[in-house]
Amino acid sequence: MKKSEILEEILAEVDKHPEIMSRRDAMKYLTMSPLAASILASATVGTSTVSASNVKGKILIVGGGLSGMSTAARLNNTISDADITVIEPDPLSCSYQPGQTLVAAGIWDRSEIVYKRDDKLPDGVELIKGSVTAFDPDNNSVTVDGSKEISYDQIIIATGLVLNYAAIDGLDGVITSAGKDNAATRVKIGKNGVHSIYFQDGAEDTYKGIQELIAKAKAHTGPEKLQAVFTHPNTPIKCGGAPKKIMYLTNARLEEAGVRDKVELTFYPNGGKMFGVPEYHEAIVEQYKERGFKWHYAHNLTKIDTDAKIATFNHHWKEKGAWDEDLEEYGIELKSEPVEVKYDFIHITPPMKAPDVVAQSKIGSSKGWVPVTKETLQHVKYKNAWCLGDVAAVPMGKTGGSARKQYRVVVDNVIASMEGKTTLPAKYHGYTVCPLITSIGTVMLAEFNWTKKPTPFVPLDPTQERWIWWLLKVYALKPMTVIGMLSGKA
Repeated sequence: MKKSEILEEILAEVDKHPEIMSRRDAMKYLTMSPLAASILASATVGTSTVSASNVKGKILIVGGGLSGMSTAARLNNTISDADITVIEPDPLSCSYQPGQTLVAAGIWDRSEIVYKRDDKLPDGVELIKGSVTAFDPDNNSVTVDGSKEISYDQIIIATGLVLNYAAIDGLDGVITSAGKDNAATRVKIGKNGVHSIYFQDGAEDTYKGIQELIAKAKAHTGPEKLQAVFTHPNTPIKCGGAPKKIMYLTNARLEEAGVRDKVELTFYPNGGKMFGVPEYHEAIVEQYKERGFKWHYAHNLTKIDTDAKIATFNHHWKEKGAWDEDLEEYGIELKSEPVEVKYDFIHITPPMKAPDVVAQSKIGSSKGWVPVTKETLQHVKYKNAWCLGDVAAVPMGKTGGSARKQYRVVVDNVIASMEGKTTLPAKYHGYTVCPLITSIGTVMLAEFNWTKKPTPFVPLDPTQERWIWWLLKVYALKPMTVIGMLSGKA
């Protein structure tokens, strides 16, 4: 895709939200700003960097979300006579998950993030509309829907993860981000002040919940503030910044309504810091102080009573233990206590895990995630198996920005392996990006890799909140993803 086409797609997104910016203003900025020019350059879709290949073999991709479909497209663009099959049960698997935060804030409508699987299937790629129910990597096959056996020469696992609401006492359901079969989860999530942006219905309900909180605040006359609580669990999660993004956006809506002074916003993360990169951690702490947020580290949500509106957290810490004469050092004792927190509004980030079919198979690991060599994304045991996206056992890699780097690596390495090369050419260096929305109109673009150091693609202080990154987040990233990645070219 040419720069002019990406520009037109960005302007089409601008047209949907004239209350935020006019097409004229956007065009002026995009064509005059050197910084905007760099964004357009990064968004431009080019041709495949992989040389055309005549390799033969059956490639099976399990999962037809962003990672799986992008990989299928890029392989299809590169192999002259490709034999590629994608297995995916969800008809909305290609929906734009990063947009759920914006839906929850009332900036986008749900219809703006929903994309159909069948519309994004590359020409010539076979689609099986079912679920893998068993992996047999020793015999190079999978079972679909409990009966149909599919063989392969190369397999790429891109199943994504699942949202384990049932791990919290008082809630139910293990669902995907599209929220398929979410009736049990929605018994409690999406009403009575309990919300979660991590699935489509939940994101839509969260905006309604914020409006209900605003109405309650306008009517509130008591001396005590209303309590808005935001959680972050003790498992790896997709988009680690999202629990904070929805907190910032709730704050923005409360300020806009003139009732911020009537609501106390408190963050309860399981960990001991705001962000794994020190520079971003320090910036977020300062932002929290400026906005009057509260936070309590080392608190993991374990139970919720939605009738009484009480959330119970496991507060945990370490203390010095008894002296060990053999080691000549003090031991460490793990301590914990339950902490009950009353709330008027609570945003729950659920525990997350690999799908059971992956975790309980030889393709998975003791922790569920698919074990791969983190640079090549090749399975540590099965050399014709590869993995990318949320289900891959790599550090800090559960974002769309990571998938954008990973799928190119997988394609290069799968083709090299099929060509019989002994050295895999492509390396993933852990690039991750988190456009941390800090208000309606500002974003801190947190880019980093396994060095845990900021790695900005534009030479600006990455710890600063900027309007230009809002432009990137709200207008540019979706075209880059839905058009660019899903064509296999971005």
